[in-house]
Amino acid sequence: MAGRPATHDEFLAGIDEPARSALQKLREQIRAAAPDAEEYIGYGVPAFRQNGALVSYAAAESHLSFYIQSPQTLEAFADRLTAFKTSKGSISFQPDKPIPAALVRQLVKARLAENAALRGKKK
Repeated sequence: MAGRPATHDEFLAGIDEPARSALQKLREQIRAAAPDAEEYIGYGVPAFRQNGALVSYAAAESHLSFYIQSPQTLEAFADRLTAFKTSKGSISFQPDKPIPAALVRQLVKARLAENAALRGKKK
């Protein structure tokens, strides 16, 4: 793909299988957990926002990433993420070993709650 993608669909179109299908499934799980979240491209990757940045995802050469964008949320779920490599705000996974849908939902819901609480503090 020439240039940066403007939409999630454009981003995914530039990804080879099986990574494309795995990321599309993750996208659908995020949408189901946060149906009011807005899709956008941030820092060159597909992202979602609702009351601020929510989560995003990407494909690297050797893995896929689910960016939680919150070290606190990631830390709160650390015991449920032991099967995955994690960093300060992201989870790395393989297309054939995706993050369980229930866990994706819980992580997104936790981020929604975190954003709502932070937004409430600013008022």
